[in-house]
Amino acid sequence: MALTWNRPVDWDYGDWRKAAACRETDPDLFFPVGTTGPAIDQIESARCICHTCDAIEACLDFAITTNQEAGIWGGTSEEERKQIRKIRSATNRIPSHN
Repeated sequence: MALTWNRPVDWDYGDWRKAAACRETDPDLFFPVGTTGPAIDQIESARCICHTCDAIEACLDFAITTNQEAGIWGGTSEEERKQIRKIRSATNRIPSHN
């Protein structure tokens, strides 16, 4: 059985991963274990790299659209992306006129 993508995706970013500042960084930096103690410094280090990146918006859009739950994507944490998804979901609801 083949997996198919059934969500409309309109990314006009080319291959944003080629422009990603994190490309030469150890991926483990972007996937801290936990949110306290040493993980706080790790999260901040990952965000610093994200905030220098030309692909930050494309990365975040990819993470939200593909429902990436773990790690730092586009300079955001897992909890921040959950909030963005909630806001987008609420914004995309079409009110019923019954």
